[in-house]
This record gives sequence, structure tokens and C-alpha cells, in this order.
Amino acid sequence: MVNNKLKNQSRRKFIYTLGLAGLSIPILSAHIKYGNAEKTNSKRMIEKNKKDGKLGVALVGLGGYATGQLAPALLQTEHCYLAGIVTGTPSKAETWKEKYNIPEKNIYNYENFDSIKDNPDIDIVYVVLPNSMHADYTIRAAQAGKHVTCEKPMAINVEDCDSMIAACKKAGKMLSIGYRLHFDPYNLEMARLGTKKVYGEIKKLSAGFGFRAQKGIWRLDKKMAGGGPLMDLGIYCMQGVCYTTGMEPVAVTAQASPISDPSKFIDIEETLIWQMEMPNGLVSECKTSYTDGMNYLKAEVEKGFFELQPAFNYSGLKGKTSDGVIEYAPMSQQAKQMDEFALAIKNKRPTIVPGEMGRRDVKIITAIYEAMNTGKRIEINK
Repeated sequence: MVNNKLKNQSRRKFIYTLGLAGLSIPILSAHIKYGNAEKTNSKRMIEKNKKDGKLGVALVGLGGYATGQLAPALLQTEHCYLAGIVTGTPSKAETWKEKYNIPEKNIYNYENFDSIKDNPDIDIVYVVLPNSMHADYTIRAAQAGKHVTCEKPMAINVEDCDSMIAACKKAGKMLSIGYRLHFDPYNLEMARLGTKKVYGEIKKLSAGFGFRAQKGIWRLDKKMAGGGPLMDLGIYCMQGVCYTTGMEPVAVTAQASPISDPSKFIDIEETLIWQMEMPNGLVSECKTSYTDGMNYLKAEVEKGFFELQPAFNYSGLKGKTSDGVIEYAPMSQQAKQMDEFALAIKNKRPTIVPGEMGRRDVKIITAIYEAMNTGKRIEINK
């Protein structure tokens, strides 16, 4: 996701707000000069990728996640490639153009984004913006006739999720959510061990994900993030419980820890513990924090245990069971994720991480926040 300095975040938010009001703000010069050789190379790259049957991906938002993970992963993908970018920072546009050989015509800003509908090079729009902007850009991408991948969490409320799903269905385009761990072999093994009951029934299941967030990042702004670490990190714990058990929770309870720095955590939780009741009676224990470091997914079962620690990183995951170590060769979760979506589009089959899954998780998040604020057990209606 986006990880800019506070000045850039404020500027982007300001631009976005004015954009919604219909004002015209020139963000990116339309006169970036290309040499003839650069134009030729870019054109050849596009033509070769199209000939190879690859789908073109445009990244919307060039923050830390897009820069450090998605763009490099698109150099490893077999069924899609980086065809375009959308950014409000001209210097970034220039850097990315040169680094990834992106044609000038495939570089957009937040003012001219909707004209992406006229670009046949771009098949998929990947929304990598702050959470509060997910719904708007997903809907606009669908209306522009593009398939969409939206980063998690899908949106900041269920109503926005419904609008996003409806817009993609109306446009006849597919929607996927950026749940990279559904393509990670370690987490897939946790799902197999749990759902196949390899070691018997799960007796205890716990998950935790947290780190110390730096003051000033957009994730600490409730208007942009929709909440605190639950929206950003806790969603991985929720997902881990669901795919390890193969079930969805029927009710939740939650307890927020006292705020240690009121100037930093103004209107969001700092550390949150919550319980997810599953249909078979299992109660999982989860924790997330923007202060305490943790990263695990652990299952105690009838005939032993299986676990990951760390469980949710981009790489370097470590697992073990009662029988020994879980070990897989290094791979790119993001490359697998994006290739799966491209194949789903080409083969006209559903993605395994659809918008409906994202909606489910936002519904669970909403219930957890209600439980946190009321101190009550909150049932989750289907």
C-alpha cells in the first residue's frame, strides 16, 4: 500500500477531495519528452507482451507496497505485466517511466484517471491507495471497462463493498482482493493441515500480527484508514483463522488495550484483542497492535500442533509441526496472486479471492469494532 511522507499524504488527500468536487487540478505534465529510442522500446515491449498473451496491469498509487513489492513482482509474472501507472507525483512518474519502460500514454494522474478507458494496453487496474479511496477508484476503474484488483481491506464499510461489487458486475468485469497469502505455500499448508484434520480436530487456534507504527503515516488517520491495526494487520489474523479452519465466525467479542500515546492514537485503537467463535464451537484468540511486535498463526490439535512464526510477512516465513519443520523454496506471493487473477480473467473462471471475500472480512471487522465499543458479544449475520 501507499507509504508516503506526511506532506505527500496531505497533498494527495487534498487533491482527491477537490477532485471529487469536480475541480480541475493539473498534477502531471502532459509534455514529458521521450526520445525516439525510448518510444520504440516501450512500443516493442507492449507488443511483445500482447503477443505472449499477457494482460496489462496499471498500478494506482505508487507508495511503498507498489514500489517495493508489486512492481518487482510484475517482472516475474507469466500472465500479466506492468503496463501503466497512476500517480499524483510527477517525479515518481518520471522515475517509473525510465525504470520500467512505461510508455508516456500509459502514465496517468488522479485528474485524468477516467480516460484510462480509452487505453487497450491496460486490462487490469490494481488499486493500491489508502483504504478510504478503494471504493471510488474501484468503481471508476470498472466503469472504465477494466478488471480490478483492490488492496485489502476492500473498503472501510460494507456499503462501499456492495457498491464495488455491483459496479464490477454491471460492467461485466472481475474484482479480486489483494489477499496474497492465499498463494503462499506456508499459509496454504496451514489451511491443508487444518481443514483436512491431518492432526485431528483443532483444539486451540491463535493469531497475532503487530509492529510499531511511526507517527505521521496515513494508517493512523481514521478518515483515510477506517480504523487502526485491525484494518491493516488484524485482517491477516482473521483470514488465517478462516482458511485454517475452513469456516467463518458466527460471533465475536473484543477488548481494546489502554492508549499509551493519545497524540499518536487519536481516534483509532492501538492494541486490540478479539475472539472469533466458529460454528463448531472453537473460539480463536487474535491480537493486533501498532505498538507491540508479533507475527504468528498457531494451532493446537488432538495429535500435536502446527504453526507459522513469522506467519504473515512477504517472505522469510517459518513453520513447524509435531513432526518437524515446514519448509518451501522462496517465491513471490504477489507474482502468484497477480498471475492467478490474470488466468482467471483469460479462462473466464472465478478468482479465489473475490470481492465477496473482501466484503465478508469488512463485515467481520465491523462486528469486532462494535464488540470493542460496546463490550458485548456481537453475532455476525450472513
